Amino acid sequence: MRRLNRRKTLSLVKELDAFPKVPDSYVETSASGGTVSLIAFTTMALLTIMEFSVYQDTWMKYEYEVDKDFSSKLRINIDITVAMKCHYVGADVLDLAETMVASADGLAYEPALFDLSPQQREWQRMLQLIQSRLQEEHSLQDVIFKSAFKSSSTALPPREDDSSLTPDACRIHGHLYVNKVAGNFHITVAYNFSHRIDHLSFGELVPGIINPLDGTEKIAVDHNQMFQYFITVVPTKLHTYKISADTHQFSVTERERIINHAAGSHGVSGIFMKYDLSSLMVTVTEEHMPFWQFFVRLCGIIGGIFSTTGMLHGIGKFIVEIICCRFRLGSYKPVHSVPFADGHTDNHLPLLENNTH
Repeated sequence: MRRLNRRKTLSLVKELDAFPKVPDSYVETSASGGTVSLIAFTTMALLTIMEFSVYQDTWMKYEYEVDKDFSSKLRINIDITVAMKCHYVGADVLDLAETMVASADGLAYEPALFDLSPQQREWQRMLQLIQSRLQEEHSLQDVIFKSAFKSSSTALPPREDDSSLTPDACRIHGHLYVNKVAGNFHITVAYNFSHRIDHLSFGELVPGIINPLDGTEKIAVDHNQMFQYFITVVPTKLHTYKISADTHQFSVTERERIINHAAGSHGVSGIFMKYDLSSLMVTVTEEHMPFWQFFVRLCGIIGGIFSTTGMLHGIGKFIVEIICCRFRLGSYKPVHSVPFADGHTDNHLPLLENNTH
């Protein structure tokens, strides 16, 4: 009785088979079918390789929300060289709350040479080239985020030439902690405000990130000249598969003019970096395609190519058969009728007689 039930169950399962097996004796192969199969397999292989490269790649997801952190301090990372000796240079920060942050709280003044060595000049040229490409192709910023911490490419390389030359400039470098309100970092007192910004960033220092003012160099044509940088700082949380950091992005607008009170150009000569913080915070997250999505897309590619090539092959074969059938009908010639003595005609084909001996 149990065996009978098993046989019935097995028979029922066989009837539900959606993939019936066709005996090999009923399968007909053709040259056209083989050609289409070869094209289909080649296409599937190419698309599978492309899909696997997409699966290996990652992309950056941007999310925006209101920045609710007002109590923490903002870190400013500075590395600027001014073409004056250090005892002529002074720098500090003044914010909207009338809070003064002196440069002695975190900045160092180091005598240096303003002119770069050949290696350093090549570094600056490459950095400026990257900056121009970033302004044209914003998607390159994603590549920079992914490569963060891989190298410290934004750091000015040390001089490789003779270091016995007399320093003619002052390098101001280090970091300051200020309130998270708009403020102004300025350098005054000097008579020559030619300067080079090797690095300027806000928030946690992340090696490998290129900031908008890195590699900027300005040459003053007058000792009463004002250089202004209007900076908008955007808090940014960066989460990649390599790092997680709380940093800041910023955009900048530059302006420079000569102070001439007689001509109506008023102001104070110096270098002024006026920064303001955005109320929005950006979260940048590196994402990757999940394996189940890759598997579904791969199955869709293989099944779609099989179905499409099968339909195209069937349609092509049907069209060829119609054309060949018309050629056969066109080549058929009817037999002429044979008249009889009584006026009737014979339209029948003559019978073939087989003579047997």
